Amino acid sequence: MADDSAINVAGAGGLPATPKIPDHVPASLVRDIDFHKRPNTLDDPFSLTERMYEDFPPIFWSTEGVPGRYDGCWVVTHYEDIREVYQNDALYSTEDAANFQVLVGETFKMLPLAVDPPEHGKYRVLLNPWFSPRAITEMEPKIRATINDLIDKFVDKGEADLAYDFGRLYPVRVFMDLMGFPAEKLEEFLQWEYAILHSDFVEERIKWGIGSAIAYLRSFIEEVRKTPQNNLASHIVHGKIEDRPLTEDEIIGTMTFLWVGGLDTVAATTSLMFRRLALRPDLQKVLRDDPGLIPNAIEEFLRTEPLVNSTRLVKADHLIRGVQIKKGDNVQCYNSMGNFDPAEFENPREIRFDRPSNRHFSLAGGPHRCLGSHLARRELRIALSEILRRLPTFGLKPGSDRTAVPGLVAVPRLPVVWPV
Repeated sequence: MADDSAINVAGAGGLPATPKIPDHVPASLVRDIDFHKRPNTLDDPFSLTERMYEDFPPIFWSTEGVPGRYDGCWVVTHYEDIREVYQNDALYSTEDAANFQVLVGETFKMLPLAVDPPEHGKYRVLLNPWFSPRAITEMEPKIRATINDLIDKFVDKGEADLAYDFGRLYPVRVFMDLMGFPAEKLEEFLQWEYAILHSDFVEERIKWGIGSAIAYLRSFIEEVRKTPQNNLASHIVHGKIEDRPLTEDEIIGTMTFLWVGGLDTVAATTSLMFRRLALRPDLQKVLRDDPGLIPNAIEEFLRTEPLVNSTRLVKADHLIRGVQIKKGDNVQCYNSMGNFDPAEFENPREIRFDRPSNRHFSLAGGPHRCLGSHLARRELRIALSEILRRLPTFGLKPGSDRTAVPGLVAVPRLPVVWPV
């Protein structure tokens, strides 16, 4: 499940060539950044941000805009500032986050993301039971079976594309089963999702993707209304908020948010995790020798692969590190740096499975911490443990493309080989 704090797009499709800088933004604090979407072939794709604390001020104005949301925003890069933005819902709002639907003229809110406490909590009460640790434990046999069904298809071949033929598929199958979506829609769902999040943020492609998804979801909702079942979609369509049925806007808003959030983040994290392991057989050995470290390893892979840099809308004028922030501004939490803040993490660029504390921001923080965090962690743990259990030491296929993107695009293809 994608970050519940914001499913953030970053790009300039459909935006002016020269974004307007607000009058209260000092010219000395204006920067143009693209680290989080720059393809590279480095062992650690996120090391592109390594010099930001030396080369950038702690807070600056980014000229990068988001279609339908803003032309530029403030960026905070230090752990303590990011934590404050996530936790302080009196100053920072998520009301316009993941606002893809406005591009096709829709006015419903993406729920529960787009409402702040205390209203936010009402929708979490409806959804939380389906994402609790107990609920995820009950799902575990199906998750494990889904993962092993995919591994069965390549385990004896000595090679596989762990991104396209594995990581791209297993979390989507799990999510579709949870929601009650028909299995045959998988490839079409992925096409729409790719257009929304990965098509170089061209506005027309985003419109096609989100428009197609919303049209399908509305028809699906009508089918669910006629035939209630024991799945999350039916729970939403036939559910209640404080003893009242959900409105049509609440139903489509919740369904659309879950649809966008459920298709991508775990897949991207999986591809980056196995890329790192393919390049580091020593890390594979550590985990093969001591599988008990796998939960810690998942937290460390999440920390070092911060896919989403979430934003908040400012509710009132205030200062951050002496810089004037105005009501109506947006502030981006640059997790691509905050997860590597040496003030919080010792040797932050080093992968360590024995970190005593690992409170990263890859699943956001505060009241909007990722709704699907328990599911995401369990999926990643099972995927890692089953791949290590069933495959011998694997590495990148010789001559294959090493390109990765330190963001949601991640690693679309990951050919690996192993001895058979």
